[in-house]
Amino acid sequence: MTATENPPTYTWVGTRPIRHDGYDKVTGKARFAADLDLPGQLRAVYVRSPHAHARIVSINTAAAEAMPGVKAVVTGADFPDLGAADPEYDVSVNVMARDTVYYHGHAVAAVAATSRELAADAAAAIVVEYEELPAVFTIDDAMADGAPLVNETNFTKFVKADEPSNLSTITNLERGEVDDAFAAADLVVEREFTTAAVHQGYIEPHACVVDTGADGRASVWCSSQGHFRVRSSTAAVLGWDVSRVKVTPAEIGGGFGGKTTIYIEPVAARLSEMAGRPVKIVMTRDEVFRATGPAPASKVRVKVGATNDGELTALEAWMAYNVGAFGNVAGLVGAMSVASYKFPNLKLEAYSVLSNLPKSAAYRSPSAPHAAFAIESVVDEIAQKLDIDPIELRLKNAAVEGDVTAMGMPHPRIGFVECLEAVRESEHYQSPVPDGAARGIAAGFWFNIGEQSSATVHVNEDGTATVITGSPDIGGSRASMALMAAEELGLDVNSITPLVADTESVGFTDTTEGSRTTFATGMAVVQACRDLIDDMRSRAATTLSVDVGEVIWADGAAVAEGHDPVPLASIAAQSKRTGGPLTASASLNAAGAGPSFAVHCGDLAVDEETGHTKVLRYTAAQDAGTAIHPSYVEGQLQGGSVQGIGWALNEEYVLNDDGSLDNASFLDYRIPVASDLPMIETIIVEVPNPSHPYGVRGVGETGIVPPMATIANAISRAAGIRMTALPMSPPHVLTALNER
Repeated sequence: MTATENPPTYTWVGTRPIRHDGYDKVTGKARFAADLDLPGQLRAVYVRSPHAHARIVSINTAAAEAMPGVKAVVTGADFPDLGAADPEYDVSVNVMARDTVYYHGHAVAAVAATSRELAADAAAAIVVEYEELPAVFTIDDAMADGAPLVNETNFTKFVKADEPSNLSTITNLERGEVDDAFAAADLVVEREFTTAAVHQGYIEPHACVVDTGADGRASVWCSSQGHFRVRSSTAAVLGWDVSRVKVTPAEIGGGFGGKTTIYIEPVAARLSEMAGRPVKIVMTRDEVFRATGPAPASKVRVKVGATNDGELTALEAWMAYNVGAFGNVAGLVGAMSVASYKFPNLKLEAYSVLSNLPKSAAYRSPSAPHAAFAIESVVDEIAQKLDIDPIELRLKNAAVEGDVTAMGMPHPRIGFVECLEAVRESEHYQSPVPDGAARGIAAGFWFNIGEQSSATVHVNEDGTATVITGSPDIGGSRASMALMAAEELGLDVNSITPLVADTESVGFTDTTEGSRTTFATGMAVVQACRDLIDDMRSRAATTLSVDVGEVIWADGAAVAEGHDPVPLASIAAQSKRTGGPLTASASLNAAGAGPSFAVHCGDLAVDEETGHTKVLRYTAAQDAGTAIHPSYVEGQLQGGSVQGIGWALNEEYVLNDDGSLDNASFLDYRIPVASDLPMIETIIVEVPNPSHPYGVRGVGETGIVPPMATIANAISRAAGIRMTALPMSPPHVLTALNER
């Protein structure tokens, strides 16, 4: 279902063609990183730390190097020390430990051999002597007075820091008179919430093949959300110039933010350099869980004040994110995600906290789900206590254009109110709640980003076109690029071939992340098409002997009054005689990314004997700005909802006392499958973003933000218990039921 107010009329934008890469995907023809094999290729296997925190006393690789089939062995000594001030230092040390291991599973050495089996045998022969160090795993332990240092190279950002600490970032935000507002409030609700670390759960593990030639240049094929970032980070870790690394993006079997950084590419490159042969690394699922970044665990305390008629007058929140052994800005981003309600009086403290666990990574709207789980739960509890419809309470307080976020930035034109109204008027919300069940509502926000993108558009001699970008396609972006190009050029979308090129064949493009691709790369495609149209208008004007100002572009042809239209195909056929190939490129740093809001509605039933929660019906409404390809927008809404429901009900890192992971497989790490859920119903709301030629807002992030609170709010109404810890798995729900 689509909810749109006075939509513009397009020929191709908003249609649902079969995706251009669909045939290859469904037939198995598409090539993923692990599918590539080069002549003479070696396979590599890692040695990983059995300790969460330890000093490496010695590494003896002599026996491994002498074993049959072994061609190269690397340790931290084979990589340059970038120095803690280098922006890629943490990435470098995470790729391969130097003097210290910081988490269970930290890479210590790697072996390349003629088969994976021989490499594994050699890896087992490497002898590492460790001196164990104190380790901390939780937010409370890491922030306690006198806590052992997780990582002695970490200094807190955004404040003056003279000594290393376990805090990566501290963010403090305040406006209004918070204490006075709470004193005057008719109702104050305060609760503490915790969430466990969860993994993105992409089906394809990290994989790469690297061939470092005698000229010192490395060709990299890998699974990544951003091959330009792979290039720059790999070069930095190796101490090379960027020009020595060429990265070709393979198809990607899921990322969700987890493939926005590197883990294996520099190791394969160094092994290949040493061996003089290509090296392939494919992580095992166990390695993916233990040694790549999950979304951080969190602890959030929220206090909200309200009047009896439902005005939310004050918010005070304390947020801490467990980011693992290396710093990041999860706390800052969590604070940035507080933007759904007016809250005239606000005070936030947000922390990124280190621990001896794997370095956390992005996962769809990173940090926002944690904050929304807490705030949306408390807002809903206020609605219950005041006996106000949960949507009406949110409408009363919803941010609109001009209202400021927690960061103090005014919202541009946004569609939060429209999303709330769309759910309120939906058949789902208007229908009776099923017997024995309850209904939950929650909202979510993501700010979306722009960043740098490039695109090149060629018109071929037969009048077809090729669109070349540098954005890996993880959500149907090839189809979106083709649709926007078709709309601009006036071509049939099936006459356009969208390609994702390597780092030497297209201009620099930032990573596919933050819901930026259709917005920013799409903007570059549109600009390239418009430059190309100007060129074709000029050529047609010369042919028709008229001024170029008299020529317009309409329906795929150059049109001048008093002359027959000159179709694109005719201009293409004559291009050799009118100036040469028809091609245009555009590069930009996109501004004006439109924030996105979502509102979810879920019906569920709780089995009070087992604590099992069954989702009976679920609807997700989200403002897409303009849905370039509605099917893929719906897919993003459905996918984000499913992952959020899994996060809410089942998923968690189960850690042993020594910091090792106890459920490092899909058998024990429980992601939702089709039989767990109903069909996710979708409502696409379209409030066009004025900063984009077609009104695009990113859609990939926001869908994962509301589900946790949606489920918790429904459980509260179904069973009379307020769940404040994730996951809300049967044992946890049953415990809460028994404690009522």
